[in-house]
Formats: sequence, structure tokens, C-alpha cells
Amino acid sequence: MAGEKEKIGFPVIPSDREDDLHNLDFVDSADLVLFVAGNQFMVMDELIRVFQEKHPNVKRIFYETLPPGLELKQILSGGALFRDRVIDVVPDVYASVTEKAMERLERDGFITKEDYFLYLHNRIVFMVPEGNPAQIVSVADLGREGVRISQPNPEYEDIAYYIIDMYQQAGGEDLVRRIMEEKRAEGTTILTVVHHRETPLRILKKTVDVGPVWATEVIHARQSKLSIDMVEPGENLDQRDRINYYICRLGNAAHPENAKRFLDFIKSARAQGIYEAHGFVPHFETSAQ
Repeated sequence: MAGEKEKIGFPVIPSDREDDLHNLDFVDSADLVLFVAGNQFMVMDELIRVFQEKHPNVKRIFYETLPPGLELKQILSGGALFRDRVIDVVPDVYASVTEKAMERLERDGFITKEDYFLYLHNRIVFMVPEGNPAQIVSVADLGREGVRISQPNPEYEDIAYYIIDMYQQAGGEDLVRRIMEEKRAEGTTILTVVHHRETPLRILKKTVDVGPVWATEVIHARQSKLSIDMVEPGENLDQRDRINYYICRLGNAAHPENAKRFLDFIKSARAQGIYEAHGFVPHFETSAQ
């Protein structure tokens, strides 16, 4: 995994993102390798614990909770740079928040159409400091002069596409241009690389006034006793009917049987119930077990 390989063309994992590389010490000897959408970070400990209770022979699991766009680049490039090492492990399972990522993997021969499926949903809300001092009440408020936005970067984060669609629905191309171009030039739209870690920190440090995030991230932040509030954009704008999570087994997976076990588990009532308890919208039947 680590070595003096050719590094040209590899995406770079930010050096402060070690928290998103779980069990890196045994990545080379893992029984299962998962690349999951970073916004699931709050679920993974419990999900993996329950999975391993059912499959105790799958002892070593390496998993990433980076933005799925960055993980996709890692798969397509055959590796990524992290600090002074090359991580070139092949994931057994990859999960994303757009079907486009799955279509890209299919087009490039990494998977077939039958290798991926829809398994989960979510919705977009606004994270704001406790008390909402900027008085954000609508999507249009993000276009106001002086309102500082922690904005997911479309280059890395799938959530960004849904957010931009929300801006377009709320205020047309004028609002999209205002937030994504004019305010970025003014310094009041500040892009993220890993929004689920950067946006709460910016909110708490009062360097931004608002950040569009998954609803699950506000729920997690509240459970962590952070001083934040949530503003709902409204059911007609929060994209809940369009946000679909997809998951697949890679064709060149090193642990295909363990990958299949994990994908079967993801569909189970127990796994879907874990997701639901953290604020996700399940796709399959859930259970309170």
C-alpha cells in the first residue's frame, strides 16, 4: 500500500482527515474494505459492531468516511496520497449519494448494472449557530450580502449538487450565480472539502452564519451537545424525494464474499433501523430490534 509508487494523478486526501480513515493500521490485512459516503460517519461504529456480531469471522474492517466524490477519484486513479504515503487499497464496497458515480464505475468497467442498488435517503437542512443570529429563515436568505456560507464543494461532495438544485428551485439561476460565483468572489461563500467536519467547526467558531448539510448531521451535532440550531428549507425544497444513496460491490474486490455479506446486511431491517435512528430515511423495511 505504502511505497515509492508513481504519484502523478492521484487525488490528495487532506492531511487533517485521519479521522476519516478508520483502522488504517491494518488496511493491508483487512477482511473487508469499505468506502462509504462521509455523511454516514455517525452511523458506522454501530453498524459495523452489529455486522461483526452477525459475522464474527470478518474481524478487520478498514473503512473511509471521506466525501464520495473523493473516494470515486481514488478508485478511478488506483490510489490516493495521504501525508507521506500512497493508499492504493481496492474497496470491496463503495457507497455514494448519486447514481452518476455508479454509472461512471459501470462505464469504466469496475462494476455492472447489477452490482449496485438504492438503499437509503436523506434531506437537506441549514445548520446555524444557536439562536440563529443571522436570522436565516429561507433559501433566499443565503443570497443576502454579508451572510457567510459554508458551502460544500461540487468537486468533491455529492451533496453540493442537491444544494445547487435547491438554490435553483428557490431563486433560479440568479440565486445560483449569486451564491456560487458572486459571493465566493466576495469571500462570503467558503467552500469545504469535508463539509460534515468543517461546517460544524466553522459554525462554532462563528466564522460562518449558515451551512447547508444533511439533516442527519444536525441531529448528530445536537446529540453531541453542540451549540447549533437547524433551519428547515421546507419539504418542497429539501430534496428529500431526490436524495438517493447507492451502494455497490467492486468487480475487482479482494473479499467478494465478505462484500456480499455486508450488502445483504445493509438491506436488513436491523441495519435500516440503525440508519433511521440517526435521522436517515430508510429505503427498506426497518425493525426496532
